[in-house]
Amino acid sequence: MTDSAQPQGMVDYLDGTGSEPAPAQIEFIQACLQPGPLDPALLAQAFDPARVAEREAAAADQRARDWANLGRYRNSNAALAGGSVEAVFIGDSITEFWALAQPDFFSAGIVGRGIGGQTSAQILVRFMPDVIALKPKVVHLLCGGNDLAGNTGPSTPRDYQNNVVAMVTLAQANGIKVILGSITPASHFAWAPHIGDPRPRLAELNARLKGLAEERGLIWADYHSALKAADDSLPVLLSPDGVHPNLDGYAVMGPVARSALAIALD
Repeated sequence: MTDSAQPQGMVDYLDGTGSEPAPAQIEFIQACLQPGPLDPALLAQAFDPARVAEREAAAADQRARDWANLGRYRNSNAALAGGSVEAVFIGDSITEFWALAQPDFFSAGIVGRGIGGQTSAQILVRFMPDVIALKPKVVHLLCGGNDLAGNTGPSTPRDYQNNVVAMVTLAQANGIKVILGSITPASHFAWAPHIGDPRPRLAELNARLKGLAEERGLIWADYHSALKAADDSLPVLLSPDGVHPNLDGYAVMGPVARSALAIALD
């Protein structure tokens, strides 16, 4: 059975309606970025079962219409046509929220193309319109936490690595330098508790990424080492949930990114 209200097969246009975070979601993200514990009332509101169900239904509807959310940045990309793009930062929520945390950084030719919740497979699908078509000098790739959490189903370390290699190959074939970011620390995923402790797998994937950077001559941005606590978790002072950096966390990441960009744009 299929929903006749959803597009079927190949269509001329993918509807981008609802592809951006709702105002309430942006409000919650902004609160998460602030140092210190979250307001319990805001937290209770965000995780109210009715609101959770509403968000999940909206997300499912969006995925059914546009699995990789190609519509999210379609208009923004069109507005940049013929413009000068120095660097594109593509990834998941950590990249998406970064643009909210440090808007001044994402200016002067540096654009953000992060989408919360996405895995490397979805980001690979977006790579042509959201990176290659913009003709940047540099692409900054940071993803992997959602692969570990299984957001789009089970996968293997090799699957993840293949997706990253495909993006690197596309970039290099188009004369775009690559900054490859390590997966940031995490000791749990609140939305996927059944996954358990991701730190062993996370270390394995970061070792693969570092090896790929050395093999392909990529610029390595080691956010994991910069952010991690002694037990390889993301410290509470740098994150509201042990996964997403707050303003202080992004203040730690910023110099790593700027150093990598300076090398790439030299």
